[in-house]
Amino acid sequence: HVQLVESGGGSVQVGGSLRLSCVASGDIIGRYCMGWFRQIPDREREGVAGIESDGSTSYADSVKGRFTISQDSAKNILYLQMHSLKPEDTAMYYCGAVQPDGSVCRWTGAYWGQGTQVTVS
Repeated sequence: HVQLVESGGGSVQVGGSLRLSCVASGDIIGRYCMGWFRQIPDREREGVAGIESDGSTSYADSVKGRFTISQDSAKNILYLQMHSLKPEDTAMYYCGAVQPDGSVCRWTGAYWGQGTQVTVS
């Protein structure tokens, strides 16, 4: 059973920075598809950034150039470094993990953390 625990959220001014962390139980960093997602009330959860088991990364257009996803397999931690934060980045941020389906990351049935709130004003 995979457990994910996020931390690092908070309130920050426009243009500020935050680093989110997600500690994963088990030896999944570097083996699972890992990702950061965010959700605001009454909206669907959206993908922010993802990293595959081979280390390749992907980003939502809205965060490209501002956010960086990384992982430390020795510590079983996933990170999301966020710079130049905007009010529209305000959301609950979730860490997700799923076993790859071959070379594809399918997020149905993924494991999720409890979320960490990011507020930009």
